Amino acid sequence: MERKHMSALELYKMMSTEAPPPAKNPPALLNLTTFVCQKPGEENQEEMECVNGDGSTLEVLLSDLANVNNSRERAAQLFQWLINPVPTKTFFRETWEKQPVLIQRKNPHYYKGLFSTAEFDRILREEDVQYGVNLDVTSYTNGARETHNPPGRALPFTVWDFYESGCSLRMLNPQAFSSTAWNVLSILQEHFGSMAGANVYLTPPGTQGFAPHYDDIEAFVVQLEGKKHWRVYNPRSENEVLPVFSSPNFKDTDIGSPILEVVLEAGDLLYFPRGFIHQGDCLPDAHSLHITISSFQKNSWGDLLQKVVPAALEVAMEEDVAFRQGLPLDYLTYMGVQNSDMDDPRREKFFARIETLLKKLKYYAPVDAAVDQKAKDFLHDCLPPVLTPDELATSVQGASVSWEGGRVVHRGAQINSKTRVRLLRAGCARLCSNESVHLYYTTGNSRVYHKEELKSFEIKTEYTDAIELLIHSYPKYVTVGSFSCDSVEEKVCGFQNILTYLLLVDTTQKIKDDWLIQFHSGSIDVYLNNLD
Repeated sequence: MERKHMSALELYKMMSTEAPPPAKNPPALLNLTTFVCQKPGEENQEEMECVNGDGSTLEVLLSDLANVNNSRERAAQLFQWLINPVPTKTFFRETWEKQPVLIQRKNPHYYKGLFSTAEFDRILREEDVQYGVNLDVTSYTNGARETHNPPGRALPFTVWDFYESGCSLRMLNPQAFSSTAWNVLSILQEHFGSMAGANVYLTPPGTQGFAPHYDDIEAFVVQLEGKKHWRVYNPRSENEVLPVFSSPNFKDTDIGSPILEVVLEAGDLLYFPRGFIHQGDCLPDAHSLHITISSFQKNSWGDLLQKVVPAALEVAMEEDVAFRQGLPLDYLTYMGVQNSDMDDPRREKFFARIETLLKKLKYYAPVDAAVDQKAKDFLHDCLPPVLTPDELATSVQGASVSWEGGRVVHRGAQINSKTRVRLLRAGCARLCSNESVHLYYTTGNSRVYHKEELKSFEIKTEYTDAIELLIHSYPKYVTVGSFSCDSVEEKVCGFQNILTYLLLVDTTQKIKDDWLIQFHSGSIDVYLNNLD
């Protein structure tokens, strides 16, 4: 008897569903802005360009951006490309964190090169993709959201079997496998000042992979292939505007009517702030591939104050006796929930004392130190920078030292005070002080989120002014001679770590020779071009 094939989906039908929360009344609708990139009389011109008007591909754009001298300007230009024709200033003034925006381009090739189903397939075949870590298999049918992840590696045979059975595929960290996604996100993170992440979603025709929900990130839905029907809903209440956490799954009866219903086609973009409920389903005649670029997770004033207030209390209790004075002996008899309805003058006096202490607390708030704590979190979240060929050639990562003829060549020349250096990126390093001064940096990070611990090295006090000079001078080069040390040897040796990991050498000056110098400090080798 012939054995019937059982799909991968059928093997994982016993997964549990998630229960939705009770419904609430939605707030009043916000205005929605839609940008359609077409001119009068050109409604049928699918190849029309809205930006990058020469028709350049993303590959060409990234190549052009590599020639931009300032990484902040590079990030600004790439973000403008992402949201064109919406001006960046207009976007952040009128739309960011406020309302969705829809951009319809009538150009299916606009985002070509960012990611594709062919790249998805290549990654499955060549990379170690793990279910639940790098890939989720999901479905949403009859109001039930299910996840069908087997254990172990996601092999193409099983993954594509899931897809053919009607399951959606979500790649959780495409930047770990795609050099283009890594490059784009590593540039954009500097524009946001917050981690830029991404998920890729591949959905079969006529299916839906996820229940209605809202997220805790600012979302840019970039349609790459096919098309997808989207519905976006306002936050259900003021308490869900810009939420701290993502929501559970909702039912349609929980969320009211959509403020936006649209079919995204390749080349279109949909932005919505955190807290806006959304759901997307595929039409019967086409699959959908989109990438959601995200940022601003846990990057609110409240997140900063969570670091400020405990530190302020610690300082206040150390320096101000008012914070160390004891509570009233009988405060438990009139304070607390069980006493909250009491009409007792002692309660008013207690609240007045709390108010006085809170007003004084701001004078002990170490705001800069708390900002540095947030900055360290950001640097840990960051992707490492993608170095351009020129950057590789003028930094230690690409220094042309090699083994030839039984010896190491291109070494032994001396660096001099006229050698000019600068940081690799504006945001690749930060100087922070606690009990000691450390320089934290991103160049040693992994493309996998938090796979590596945050990297730093201690800076001697006498070198901090020079490090600040490097940071504040970007994108300009500074000479080694401008470092505040007594000798060239001190200037170089004092900066061994930063020279190794974080500096570019200026090659616009005439190079006297092709030799390189090498400094040793334990296992650290530093290579710099010798310029005069």
